[in-house]
Amino acid sequence: MDSLAPHVDTTARPPRPERGQKLEVTIDRLAYGGNGIARHNGYVIFVAGTLPGDTVRVEVIKRKRSYGEAKLLEVVTPSPDRIEPRASHPGVSWQVLPYEQQLAIKAEQVTEALTRIGHLEGFVSEPIIAAEAQWGYRNKLEYSFGTAPDGSLVCGFHAAGSWEDIVDGVSLLGSDRLARAREEVLAFCRRQGLGAYDRRSQTGFLRNLVLREARRTGEVQIRLVTSRGELDTEAFASAIEATSLVWTQMDQVGETTTGGYSELVAGRESITEELSGLEFAISPEAFFQTNTEQAEKLYAVAAEYADLQGWERVYDLFCGIGTIGLSLARKAGEVWGLEIIEPAIADAINNARRNEIENASFFAGDVRLALRELVETAGKPDVLVVDPPRAGLSQKVVRRIIEASPKRIVYVSCNPTTLAPNAAQLVEAGWTLKKVRPVDMFPQTPHIECVALLERTG
Repeated sequence: MDSLAPHVDTTARPPRPERGQKLEVTIDRLAYGGNGIARHNGYVIFVAGTLPGDTVRVEVIKRKRSYGEAKLLEVVTPSPDRIEPRASHPGVSWQVLPYEQQLAIKAEQVTEALTRIGHLEGFVSEPIIAAEAQWGYRNKLEYSFGTAPDGSLVCGFHAAGSWEDIVDGVSLLGSDRLARAREEVLAFCRRQGLGAYDRRSQTGFLRNLVLREARRTGEVQIRLVTSRGELDTEAFASAIEATSLVWTQMDQVGETTTGGYSELVAGRESITEELSGLEFAISPEAFFQTNTEQAEKLYAVAAEYADLQGWERVYDLFCGIGTIGLSLARKAGEVWGLEIIEPAIADAINNARRNEIENASFFAGDVRLALRELVETAGKPDVLVVDPPRAGLSQKVVRRIIEASPKRIVYVSCNPTTLAPNAAQLVEAGWTLKKVRPVDMFPQTPHIECVALLERTG
């Protein structure tokens, strides 16, 4: 299950509890991802929703050779570290941990992933950068529509353990402005008599509500995601105040907020945000870090690690709308960005023009296939910055990076358990992992972001 599970001696395995067996165990620590780790007669058990120091009653639901998984039945004796939760909605599983402890665990898990999974040593683990705001920090929220037991329309979150039941509510990780936007849209939909998409029958109209806020400019983007159907767009525009009001219709079954056909109902196609002294236009489906204030700190670490002197050729892989590349361009000789999502590249090009940056070029392409061509066109990079998705870099992308042979690699990671094997592959190929620094982008959650620096030896 989890790559950071305690080592289990395979030569003398303890007896495994049966599936369905009820146990009382004490949680020793947290695994990457947030599950508690306990041992029963030496057998490792993962339990969601628990903290180190908790004594809990659990029921075994999965039973594998070296570990099991159990669901929490009761907290018999709570950990002395537990604090009262503030939010009733999901997605804030670490809110019962004091914030300083959240930071300590995240920093430890980054170092542990690199040493235990990557078998790396000799690098410097720099102190984690704490968040400015522990609540209300998210600039983007995604809600789902559903139907309450009394038949009324609700807009909130999936109930714990359910893919079809939606619980009405507002996220405390977003701002008051986004909370008002949710209330306004929900009230409009109720007045119009619009019904929710039924995830079991795969019929119905209202699917999701995607809210985005530019924290520095105050602009708001509201995107209503539905199945194909009719919407009174004039009434929608009159009822809802937003910088950008978008209606997206989906043909496919299932729940998704990407793809489909989008129509601008009112306002502009994109909203404008300020970051690291630059302006960025953010279109409805563009990726932008969800914590604006911490993103600025994350990119500052990336710039520090890049250590640009003004002449370097910089590659920005998985560049999105160009946030990292453009923030580095002022100190680089030239920047080349690569991203598979074409609308994001269009945004990156426009963002370069908006900020009058002339030494940055952006291209749409799959990094696995296009990186070799980019090297042939632009020449080998001096510094390569990579910000991959949670799955990390594929073997083929790692090979292409090795071929490109940059002097310095700045790896921005949202998952230390995939950073670790990637870093190990690069170290084996001739780079040295110099240092890593976590940045807490997501307080009250187990998610970890960090920046690692690798330098080519010789």
